[in-house]
Amino acid sequence: MDFAAMPAEWPHAAHSRMVACAPHRWHVQVMGAGPVVLLLHGAGGATHSWRDLMPLLAGQYTVVAVDLPGQGFSRAGSRSRLSLDAMAADLGALMADQGWNVAAIVGHSAGAALALRMAQGGGPRAVVALNGALGKFRGLAGWLFPAMAKMLALNPLSAALFARTAGSGQSVRSLISGTGSTLDARGLELYRALVRDRGHVDGTLGMMAGWRLDALLEALPYIHTPTLFIAAENDRAVPPDTSDQAAARMGNARCIRLAGLGHLAHEEAPEVVAPLILAFLAEMVVSDD
Repeated sequence: MDFAAMPAEWPHAAHSRMVACAPHRWHVQVMGAGPVVLLLHGAGGATHSWRDLMPLLAGQYTVVAVDLPGQGFSRAGSRSRLSLDAMAADLGALMADQGWNVAAIVGHSAGAALALRMAQGGGPRAVVALNGALGKFRGLAGWLFPAMAKMLALNPLSAALFARTAGSGQSVRSLISGTGSTLDARGLELYRALVRDRGHVDGTLGMMAGWRLDALLEALPYIHTPTLFIAAENDRAVPPDTSDQAAARMGNARCIRLAGLGHLAHEEAPEVVAPLILAFLAEMVVSDD
């Protein structure tokens, strides 16, 4: 997607800017004041995923939401930098370049894996993992993402094909309902705009093609950063047991279950998720250096 052509109605467009930090050109949104909390969306998402949660956190924190390389309005400088390790390193470089001393990271789905990978380096003082994708996707996402990655390996033009065939309103509704979540018309239209964009789809394909979690999963017992897992009971993309199991393997983590919500719980019910995050960050005494 072209940042210059960002729709005026894109969520929090007034807080958007582009940052050139090698090897990528990043789209970031910054809101609020106080200790820095970094928000990382999941595969196939963008900053829009945080549209209702951001203002609820920005009353106490400087909230930085980033489009991952190749997704949303961020431009990937190299496909070789779309793996878990490379993305985590490049995000760290971006934070340092902008002088953002990240106190906490809130990551959704694959973004939670990135948050924990960054925590391995001793960066944030707290991590919140929303429906963290620390295992294999199941349900609709279980066949969609591996199939997309396989298509990419076979045919570089597959992104254009997927964007054309999956960008209908019905296809997007099916995709979202397959995650166990229910979004309003506005939420569905934002995802439709993303799915219809070839560049965004290509970036998502590249990320999923190089996604490897084995090393991170092995390292979980050695990550001591205080971590809160929030797992939605109706998540059809990542089983909520995944969060329970990850928390049990870490020395300083716990898990909260949410009833009646799906994989996009923070979009469905930000008024439920935000207090959990704020309470955890307050408990961890997140403060400026």
